[in-house]
Amino acid sequence: MAEIDRPARRAGRPRTTVLTRDLIAHAALGLLDESGAEGFTMARLAQALRVRPSALYNHVDGKEDVIAAVRELVSDRIDVSAFASQPWDAAMIAWAHSYRVAFAAHPPTIALLATLPLTGALRTMHMYDTVVTAMVRAGWPEPEVLPTIVAVESFILGSALDAIAPADMFDPSGAEEEVPAFAAAYRARGVGLGATPPADAAFEVGLTALVEGLRARYALLARSSPSA
Repeated sequence: MAEIDRPARRAGRPRTTVLTRDLIAHAALGLLDESGAEGFTMARLAQALRVRPSALYNHVDGKEDVIAAVRELVSDRIDVSAFASQPWDAAMIAWAHSYRVAFAAHPPTIALLATLPLTGALRTMHMYDTVVTAMVRAGWPEPEVLPTIVAVESFILGSALDAIAPADMFDPSGAEEEVPAFAAAYRARGVGLGATPPADAAFEVGLTALVEGLRARYALLARSSPSA
């Protein structure tokens, strides 16, 4: 297991704290990338940082707090700036691309972070607050906002996993005669894509369809609104 570079201790009492919550979070993210959620423990995290496990608790409350800090690290890389200046649908597209890149870089975190509460991850909550604020400002009914965000996230996270899948995972070689339509579609995809990675092409198709569907739903909700 790779160890995390840390400043060397000087003789006597250090003038500054060697460990920080941010350093612990970066080490935890590296450990998750290396070992997955199953291999992540506080003891292994302490080993990666070359400290006693008890030293971690001066900066974090426990494993759940570390996971919250990891969530913040990943979500800090999701760009929400478009929601301040662009229409909700254009901003959603920009957000989705940034979101996919952030999680595709750390695939072991997807299942872990997608199934745990946001408790303790205040910076992540701020990210969501930005998206929610923009959607409500654009006229989305408040009860519709979170279901819409979760629907988009579900697609993004699946696409983030697809981004690390082998490009030839659908190759039907050896069974072409048994599945001729599938084999023909696989060949046609290869010709149509050129140098574009299959996962990227699928993401664009799915995102376009999803956003077009949301535009239609947005228009329907606007027409059915009592104030319309």
